[in-house]
Amino acid sequence: MEDKIVTLEVVKGNPLVDALINRGNSHLGAIGYTEHGARHANLVASIGRNILLRLSFPEREAELAAIAGYLHDIGNVVSRHYHAQTGGVMAAHILYEMGMPADEIATVIGAIGSHDPEGTSEPVNYVSAAVILGDKSDVHRSRVRNTDKTKFDIHDRVNYAVERSFLKVDEKGKTITLELKIDTAISPVMDYFEIFLARMIMCRKAATFLGCNFELRINDTRLL
Repeated sequence: MEDKIVTLEVVKGNPLVDALINRGNSHLGAIGYTEHGARHANLVASIGRNILLRLSFPEREAELAAIAGYLHDIGNVVSRHYHAQTGGVMAAHILYEMGMPADEIATVIGAIGSHDPEGTSEPVNYVSAAVILGDKSDVHRSRVRNTDKTKFDIHDRVNYAVERSFLKVDEKGKTITLELKIDTAISPVMDYFEIFLARMIMCRKAATFLGCNFELRINDTRLL
């Protein structure tokens, strides 16, 4: 098969990819998870690309980060358990059929497989580090699907409390900062750390892999 330049737009136009993302999001909704659909996929793709461009990585590498970010959760259609690894295997087949070069496929699926949400994975390449940062920084009330606030679990409560989330890349200072504005009347900051500390540790490892420091600021106060 002749190699082709596969872009994010080509991937987004694939009907199988679209079905996997949408159905995977539906499956997670059925078991009570926050949103993991097209909004999340597009945001992780955008953040991943932006991180590498801001840090002066090659444009093609940034494009691969966008592709990996967009595809990173397709394994949810099979099961939430080991979805990162399952998604990597699925993405390999899809990207091969699209004609992506083998070395690029290897980079992308490594990034997908290393974004495990339980904090057990490590960044394995620059694309992987960018996807981890994009994925773990997406905490916001728009992700909450439960419309009954009286039945919020801690994940619903913490996400709903976040009114603003922004990942700032300071290329000159070599610092990546997650800035959050949290309504502490909805959820105390301690709740955030209870469920997201492992993810913040992953972000720190990813930033370090990119040659940067990682900071967490909540309500204008630096906590990490």
